[in-house]
Amino acid sequence: MKFSRRTDWNTEESALAKAHRERVRARLPVADLTASNPTRCGFAYDAQLLEPLTNQSALDYDPQPLGLLRSREAVCAYYADHGFAVSPDRVVLTTSTSEAYSFLFKLLCDPGGEILVPQPGYPLFDFLAVLDDVRIKGAPLVYDHGWQIDPESFGRAISDETRAIVLVHPNNPTGHFTKRWEAEELAKLCREREIALIVDEVFLDYAFGAERATSFAAGLEGVDVYAVSGLSKIAGLPQMKAAWIVASGSHAADAMARLEVIADTFLSMNAPVQGAMSAWLEGRGKIQKQIKERVEANLAELDRQLADLSIVRRLEVEGGWYAVLRIPALQPDETTALELLERGVWVHPGYFFGMEEKGWLVVSLLGPVEQFRTGVKAIVDYFRTHQPDNNCLVSIEP
Repeated sequence: MKFSRRTDWNTEESALAKAHRERVRARLPVADLTASNPTRCGFAYDAQLLEPLTNQSALDYDPQPLGLLRSREAVCAYYADHGFAVSPDRVVLTTSTSEAYSFLFKLLCDPGGEILVPQPGYPLFDFLAVLDDVRIKGAPLVYDHGWQIDPESFGRAISDETRAIVLVHPNNPTGHFTKRWEAEELAKLCREREIALIVDEVFLDYAFGAERATSFAAGLEGVDVYAVSGLSKIAGLPQMKAAWIVASGSHAADAMARLEVIADTFLSMNAPVQGAMSAWLEGRGKIQKQIKERVEANLAELDRQLADLSIVRRLEVEGGWYAVLRIPALQPDETTALELLERGVWVHPGYFFGMEEKGWLVVSLLGPVEQFRTGVKAIVDYFRTHQPDNNCLVSIEP
């Protein structure tokens, strides 16, 4: 039997994944510092959360390719809370941000087209791009007292086949928010090369400190911008499978006409979830408050325990659910992660997010506080017994 080359992946289980599976099966303790699913992190959800799903209107099948108007209006109300006016005519609902990306890749790219994605970044894009016959090209983020976009590197990475730049705002896992000057530099590149900007804002509401992050939903002058977000992070409801695209720019009307045909081809949104979106978005504050308090508490705990461990540094983070650790480059990070797993803590090696194979770990700040404290202690104890010599020390600045 012949299958398509686009699905010719190496699906062999990695040594790290196998070790984790076997440890869990043996019921040995594991402090999970990779947690990304809020429904399994001990948060208290509203007891009436599922009631909107029982609305009788969901029994009427009304196939609207862009999504039900009242649901798109709920998305517009979310952006209004952020101070931006968005028209429902510029919103298309999808079942996930992954589907939103797939729609946009179909919209913007012919087979063989390129999408520019900052690195470090979430590895999902590679699989999505292959399935849509699109190529992903990395553009490096740089670290200098905080993560930054390097416009010159982005400019050099753009080719005649590049159709869009993807930003994650804030980035996952670095927690870097795109600053105004960075947005202006990228907008200049997009205008000069006639390419679009796709901005993933799923972590937008999780900025550290009192200052609210600015959405790209209002667009940038002279640039076609597609803002992507959804309930998975905004309302802590990954299981409800609801997301959206907001289109802006001079070609938005044409883009929406094409997106409507793409969405109509699949009609993947279901009526009960669409009907419930308004209530879930309106009630997002309760779960967001819990998540923010948890993430900030765990970040403070991480800093407290690392304070006396000079060979490990937590890099600057501005938002999101993750923290990046700079560690001595003594061995491949997967080996370090395996040795930490033997001590009962589960972490991401940095290469998972496109970092170099040595010198990086990524930890989630989402898990229960006591579990997080236990996991960080195991990391600290590990590195106290794995002191590098001077030839193995690494610079904190990547």
